[in-house]
Amino acid sequence: MNEKAVGRAIRKSGIDRKEIFLETKLWPSFYEQADAVEKTLERLDTDYIDLLLIHQPAGNYVAGYKLMEKAYKEGKVRAIGLSNFTPDQIREIFDVCEVKPAILQTEVHPYSQEQELKTFLAKEGMVIQAWYPLGHGDKALIQEPVFSKLAQKYGKSNAQIILRWHVQAGNIVIPGSKNPDHIKSNLDLFDFVLTDTEMAEIAALNQNKRYYTSTPDLLKAYAAMVPPVDEQK
Repeated sequence: MNEKAVGRAIRKSGIDRKEIFLETKLWPSFYEQADAVEKTLERLDTDYIDLLLIHQPAGNYVAGYKLMEKAYKEGKVRAIGLSNFTPDQIREIFDVCEVKPAILQTEVHPYSQEQELKTFLAKEGMVIQAWYPLGHGDKALIQEPVFSKLAQKYGKSNAQIILRWHVQAGNIVIPGSKNPDHIKSNLDLFDFVLTDTEMAEIAALNQNKRYYTSTPDLLKAYAAMVPPVDEQK
């Protein structure tokens, strides 16, 4: 629901398109629309997308993946991937794809570190992209004593410590914020390094706790939901 606005921002920025990494997703109700990628490009007002994902394993997601493969072969998309897929669903894509997905975007944070999933993906040449990287803003997670201790040591915020952990753990991390100061803070992660001992302390926080849980009914609802993309501003 923000592709037109993103396209305008890119144009107004004055930054060379080659210097911008543009990622978006196909929504489930568009998976069987032959021109879904072309319409996405139109909304973004760009000739290509750097990374395009299947939004959810809902509806005919194999058809959606085939659309992305076609766009990849035509040079309209530089890389393709998946979002919120389980290992079994990823294997289903492997069985039918010609271009393997590069990315799995899924929930990852210190309370849900997904080590088994990351091992599986690594064997397949895929990497994790973490959403809810700060645990959906859960104060219990952000205020864990280990983060407060390390924040004081390094002169950083607790959130910056968590984001630095993601970077060192090999996660592609995409924290969301509308606050310019928070956005700048989220990028200020590269003047310190957590020690192996500190990384192990954070690893010990894993609880396999997720804030988002998919269900068959929810996926069915996603497939039936048609976003009013023509009304984007």
